Amino acid sequence: MSSLDVIDLRNFYGHRLGTVARRFIGRAIRAVWTDTSGQRVLGVGYTTPYLGLFREEAERCLAFMPATQGVLKWPTARPSLASLVDPAEMPLPDASVDRVLLVHGLEMSEDAAALLREVWRVLNAGGRLLVVVPNRRGLWARMDTTPFGQGRPYSRTQITGLLRDTWFTPMSWGEALYVPPVSRAWFLRSAVAWERAGATISAPFNGVHLVEASKQVYRVIPARRARRKLVPALNPGLVPAPGIPARG
Repeated sequence: MSSLDVIDLRNFYGHRLGTVARRFIGRAIRAVWTDTSGQRVLGVGYTTPYLGLFREEAERCLAFMPATQGVLKWPTARPSLASLVDPAEMPLPDASVDRVLLVHGLEMSEDAAALLREVWRVLNAGGRLLVVVPNRRGLWARMDTTPFGQGRPYSRTQITGLLRDTWFTPMSWGEALYVPPVSRAWFLRSAVAWERAGATISAPFNGVHLVEASKQVYRVIPARRARRKLVPALNPGLVPAPGIPARG
């Protein structure tokens, strides 16, 4: 599965439709994580449009971008906090961060389970993961002109199963991007009305799911199969039939 280029992602968020997406997703993220004071926050994927929400209050804020996607300097006017990494082998010790924000990462991963297990490894015992992933039933996943129309979208059932299989417990759900992905300026003036109406009636066509999950510290370890005892095979020898003397 090919990955989005970091330049394409930057250009999307620099245009009108991307600005609208950033505003509504950012509000939904902030509604889940209202305070990250003293926390170590890690963004995985392309999270720089949203990490600014936490940079001033968090103890530390880092952006890890997949090697297949590319990396851009972030923040632009300060020492860089962004790094190019292999998402399945992050350069962090075990249990070293408090929060992980995953945006534009899971749906493009060639091995989503391996990515989530690596996130599990770097999270501390009370760590939280917040995943933003395209909704399989939403309009944004059907339009390949935006980043949310790339890769594999997920239903609630699918993302819940994947999180549980990788030792996370889903805790809360949120949605964003009820406004259709139409980039015309006259249409986007009604974006706030679309967003409010969709959230009020819990419409199923939202563009993205937001699911917060906690790390399962005491997870079930699958029992190992008992090793079978190997008995060496014996090659049959030539034995004389009864009554036939053996030749010397």
